[in-house]
Amino acid sequence: MRIVVKVGTSTLAHPTGRLNIQRMEKLCKVLSDLKNMGHEIILVSSGAIGMGVGKLSLPKRPEDMPTKQAAAAVGQCELMYTYDKLFAEYSHTVAQLLVTWEDFDHPHRLNNLQNTLERLLQLHAIPIINENDPVACEEYSLGDNDTLAAIVCRYIHADLLVLLSDIDGLYTANPHTHPEARLLPLVERITPEILALADGVGSSLGTGGMSTKLRAAQLVTELGADMVIANGSHPELLYDIAEGRPVGTRFAGRKEG
Repeated sequence: MRIVVKVGTSTLAHPTGRLNIQRMEKLCKVLSDLKNMGHEIILVSSGAIGMGVGKLSLPKRPEDMPTKQAAAAVGQCELMYTYDKLFAEYSHTVAQLLVTWEDFDHPHRLNNLQNTLERLLQLHAIPIINENDPVACEEYSLGDNDTLAAIVCRYIHADLLVLLSDIDGLYTANPHTHPEARLLPLVERITPEILALADGVGSSLGTGGMSTKLRAAQLVTELGADMVIANGSHPELLYDIAEGRPVGTRFAGRKEG
């Protein structure tokens, strides 16, 4: 399968913004093993701004654009250095692609991006994609990497999108405030009732939340691919997800015929 895995800031970093080394090592090991099985892996990785916050010793995620961009520029270096080092331990080569909305909005640039991604996969590299936060302006910002991952799925015809987050999946209510909330293991159709279950935003260091994940699910399932929301604290769950076993919440792609 061609699998896009999106990993959020809350999975990659501690609340301090510093790298969660144990988690990241496990993630790279599992993704390397899935690639060894024959799957094509594309990683959409958040974390640049969060890691920049930690490395620059900022008290919190910045609110002004110049400081966000500065933090992203610093954090992206550490992020890719770490990915390169960890994947190399399992004899896999990584490639960095930093994109903005313009790369999908202009046909010529989109064609170049698609060709590059396809060639990287043919060369058995692991593309690691993030929004180009240091230069992205508000007009051409994708906003969050859940959306970016769904758009990537669309243009490379992925079979599966996995969103690794700080929650086990989609619940009947916010489990942080409603202990009686139930996990929904399968969503066959994204109805207005399902969309209404989105509640709140993501971690203090990230930008996503359940609403962005449900919008991503709408896009991906309309293309016929499945999407899974699972807890990034346990990267080994990716084995079961790739095998189609029940993990987190699976949104079933619409199959023709």
